Amino acid sequence: MGYLERLKIKWGITSNLQMVIIFIVFAITGSASLWVAKPVLNMIGITDEMNPWIRVPLRIIMILPVYQVMLLVIGSIFGQYRFFLNLQKKWWRIK
Repeated sequence: MGYLERLKIKWGITSNLQMVIIFIVFAITGSASLWVAKPVLNMIGITDEMNPWIRVPLRIIMILPVYQVMLLVIGSIFGQYRFFLNLQKKWWRIK
């Protein structure tokens, strides 16, 4: 059994099309969250001129909630809201 088949079983996915859609949502969300977060971070004063030892942890902390929300929004656009909601519940250990 290949890696993708094991992933399909673990995630409860029934088709290869659903797997492709989920990967597309992850790709779009990752790129979009960075794109959306940059102006927000600049507005609150986190710029590229800051010390990277301060800027990078602050950027990660700020991007995480943006990513989580966008994952649900973009996932719902692609018809995968339930999958991503359940995935986030697992990430945050919410029953």
